[in-house]
Amino acid sequence: MTSPDRVTQLRELLSSDDNQSRLSATLAAGTHPQPGFVEVLIERCRIEPDFFVRDTLSWALLMHPCDQVVKALATELWRAEDQARSQALHTLSKIGDPATWPLITTDMLHSEVDEVARTAWRAAAAVVPDDQRAELARDLVRELGRGDLSLQRALSRSIASLGETALAALSDVEHAAEANDAARAHAIVTSRLIADPDLDFELALEVAKAQVAHQRAEDAT
Repeated sequence: MTSPDRVTQLRELLSSDDNQSRLSATLAAGTHPQPGFVEVLIERCRIEPDFFVRDTLSWALLMHPCDQVVKALATELWRAEDQARSQALHTLSKIGDPATWPLITTDMLHSEVDEVARTAWRAAAAVVPDDQRAELARDLVRELGRGDLSLQRALSRSIASLGETALAALSDVEHAAEANDAARAHAIVTSRLIADPDLDFELALEVAKAQVAHQRAEDAT
């Protein structure tokens, strides 16, 4: 059992206005894990403004019993706060347990909130069972062409992590007459990323856009 005083102390330290104090408290909670810390760490995940502290909160949760953490994260996935959902998905991706696959829903993969969708893509790719990889690829390619360069890169990396299993779904988008140009170009560069993980994504995307535009012009003549 965790002393109530230690739980209260951790909660107070995580409420500090100083980023370094919150980071130090999180590191201590992960270095000396206690069952009572899980709830406090997850509470802080919902509102923590600093990226590095948030990432360390996930690390600290990983130092606690997996069953307890996953049970708590499953509840977070349905909270109204966008950050609560995205941080829970981020932590699930770090845990990487295939048993958590059913927790990641289609609604999460297609969330209108970019950060929720981004972390859902990463988490799904990290925990998907082998026999569901092709289906996940077909689901993820529906998001091709979405968002800015950073979001597109994140989606491509998630799809590419599925390996050659994703190539058929990407090819379908690339050659679909009804697909918009942004999605087709994104499909092309993602296929290339599977073959070459060190690909310069931004440059390759510009080349793919030019390729699609050229093909579109040829089709129109």
